[in-house]
Amino acid sequence: MSQREIQQEALSRATSGFTPSNYPAIYQGFIDKGIPEDEIKPRVNVFTYEAWRALGRQVRKGEHGVKIVTYIDRVKKETDRATGEEKEVSYRYPWHTTVFHISQTEPANTGKAVS
Repeated sequence: MSQREIQQEALSRATSGFTPSNYPAIYQGFIDKGIPEDEIKPRVNVFTYEAWRALGRQVRKGEHGVKIVTYIDRVKKETDRATGEEKEVSYRYPWHTTVFHISQTEPANTGKAVS
């Protein structure tokens, strides 16, 4: 998977997934970092590193985010022991990640000269 595909998948999961169980940890973590509660909007201005990259932003060096647990949906192929038939099975597994507030980011350097 290319870096761009990883970033787009991270952004898609961040904007379409729904894990409100992380909201208390996100709010408390960023409040502890001095960010006012009314400026913390999960799925709007709080994303993972790769999701920020997909949005054209870079987390500033030295910034520390808030660690959360999310769940990733996956599909795997299994063979039914009784029939020998191969089928796809969906499952979810926990994934630990770190999220960053927009105030911890800046526009990514595109490497292009500004004229």
